[in-house]
Amino acid sequence: MTVRRFHAEVATAIGTGALGAAAVIGALELGHGWSESGPESGYFPFYVGVILILASLWNLGAAIVARQTAQGDDGAELFLDRERLLRLGRFIGTMLAFVILTVVMGIYVGAASYVAWNAWRSGGYRAWVALAIGCGFSVALYLVFEVAFLVPLLKGPIEPLLGIY
Repeated sequence: MTVRRFHAEVATAIGTGALGAAAVIGALELGHGWSESGPESGYFPFYVGVILILASLWNLGAAIVARQTAQGDDGAELFLDRERLLRLGRFIGTMLAFVILTVVMGIYVGAASYVAWNAWRSGGYRAWVALAIGCGFSVALYLVFEVAFLVPLLKGPIEPLLGIY
């Protein structure tokens, strides 16, 4: 499977247009007008959403025009080949696993696992070195946020084991 440039441009235009529509809808709920005391809370998000929708429509139109005026290849310029698409899928899958693990087990376990996995699989480190890097990263997170800045992070079920709070 490959992704062509035209399809990527259309998907991006639709996605950014949807974000703009969400901003406009949210601003309409908050109020986007002008009152005696100044702008209402949805004033700025409303106009940013409108600009985003207009820019998305412009990009969608430009993609369609570029495809129609392309000579010979019908706008079939390759954007993402199979190999890169698989790499992107692995990256997104790893990030999704990180988010799920962080929600379930806390940031320290999630971060240690994510960093260790990427050091082992992508970085080519031995498993024990990758695990040490991941654990070292989690210790650094703890020292920076919990000790230095006094900002508690999500610890999940390991919180009672740490005996912090």
